[in-house]
Amino acid sequence: MSNVRSSHKNWLLSLTLATGVCLVFIAFFTKERVPTPKTFAKIKETNREIKTIARAVDEVFENRWLAANIEPSAVADQNVLLRRLGLSLAGTVPSIEELRRIESIPEQDRLDWWLARLLEDRRTSDHLAERFARGFVGVEDGPFIVFRRHRFTEWLSDQFQMNRPYDQVARDLLAGKGLWTDTPQTNYVSANTIQDQDGDTNAIELAAKTSRSMLAMRLDCLECHDDFLGTIQLGDWNQPKGGEQIDFHHLAAFFGQTKISLAGVQDRRQSPSYQFQLLDDNQPSVIEPRVPYLEHLLPEQGELRWRLAQWITHPENKPFARAAVNRLWAVMFGRPLIEPIDDIPWGKELPPELELLADDFIAHGFDIQRTIRLIAATRVFQLDSSADFEITTEHEKQLAVFPLTRLRPEQVARSLLQATTLKTIDARAGIVSRLEFFGRQNEFINRFGDFGKDEFVARGETVTQRLLLMNGDMIRERIDNDLLAPARISSAAPNPEKIAEVLYLACFTRYPTAAETSYVVERLRKSGISQKETVQDLFWALFNSAEFGWSH
Repeated sequence: MSNVRSSHKNWLLSLTLATGVCLVFIAFFTKERVPTPKTFAKIKETNREIKTIARAVDEVFENRWLAANIEPSAVADQNVLLRRLGLSLAGTVPSIEELRRIESIPEQDRLDWWLARLLEDRRTSDHLAERFARGFVGVEDGPFIVFRRHRFTEWLSDQFQMNRPYDQVARDLLAGKGLWTDTPQTNYVSANTIQDQDGDTNAIELAAKTSRSMLAMRLDCLECHDDFLGTIQLGDWNQPKGGEQIDFHHLAAFFGQTKISLAGVQDRRQSPSYQFQLLDDNQPSVIEPRVPYLEHLLPEQGELRWRLAQWITHPENKPFARAAVNRLWAVMFGRPLIEPIDDIPWGKELPPELELLADDFIAHGFDIQRTIRLIAATRVFQLDSSADFEITTEHEKQLAVFPLTRLRPEQVARSLLQATTLKTIDARAGIVSRLEFFGRQNEFINRFGDFGKDEFVARGETVTQRLLLMNGDMIRERIDNDLLAPARISSAAPNPEKIAEVLYLACFTRYPTAAETSYVVERLRKSGISQKETVQDLFWALFNSAEFGWSH
């Protein structure tokens, strides 16, 4: 009887293992590598509403172009827009695999399909998280032990992936409690722990960071003295006043009770909570927490950081929405509507397009993905960077052409890695591919140089960066690898014309012109080296071209 039971168990175990193997086999060979986005149908349904607001934004620009007597460029080719969206949202060019999948979609639906895919893609939430994290916690390592930047960005990416309302995210950052490891949002606070005073947080730095990242106001300019130049205006809209030193320290006082303990970020209830010696005082004095404008929006009861979070994210506190949409615009255009990105004046007339976007952001529950769709739907986002007429500085100033901006280091790295791989390097890729991608990307950025938190400030290319692109290890190894795209294209393509096509799609997300195809074909037929080596040389040349290194 015992032998029968044992045999029965072995039979069940064998059947279970065989079934599992079959299921894995079926899943592996039938899995759609680039599946239809789940939100594609919903995006198509709500397009009319999105395009109505986008049209209102476009009218603002069209009126400016008319007043300046300038003609805008034409709408860019669809493949240019695919590349533009990929770079701005996911930080990479589309893969050959993705482009072939997009080509199977009806032409009128391709941009909506691609945008839906990007908004569901972890690459996009990771990219957005890094862009926002630089405003929230900078790029430095921060205090030892009590700060975990990678945990913070992972948490932020999770919020963007879920499309959690941005006001809720901000409130978690400002009022969060707990350990920086299991409550990652508290790294926003723990990043500003005073190293030489056990348990103290730097209330001044927290106030400065909060005013810049969440309100796009440089109130920290008032830390040491009053505003003598008239650049900072506070108070209510109908009763404005100049900024004073005390205004900034009233804001800092909201963080005066915040401490770091074994339980993580916490708030003490003892008073006094915040003391500072103002410019004309002989000694420090207790400064009470107050907000610099719209005081009626501040809750009267509750813990200090919670009250501040409620005030900042209140729908009537419009600077919060302006700061968010201005940063999203910068991510997608390469430059913000208002520059510098953390200095949008209060109490002054602002560009109507910023107000339209901020109003829609507030009206629809601080929906990040909706605002991205709205910006992408505007004509101004879809304009070409080139035109059949002379482009002047006025065209660039008035956004009558899409602005040319140099790719950020991570965009260069990801695009190089993706262009040399025919399949998509995303969350569905193999673990080995993803680990190699991550390591290679970080290595390249470390050598190329990071732009830091001021990443939207225009800057030129350095000699070191150019040499890295021309002679760097990563490019050489990716091009020479027999398992990657250059070697596979050269061996599998049926003819030189197909090689030219895949080469340009991989690097530039577009088909080559007749002249470019002719050049590639001639190089392949007349070169004194092998076809594989010629293809590798062509990859190197395209990677070092201006078209590859710029967003356009």
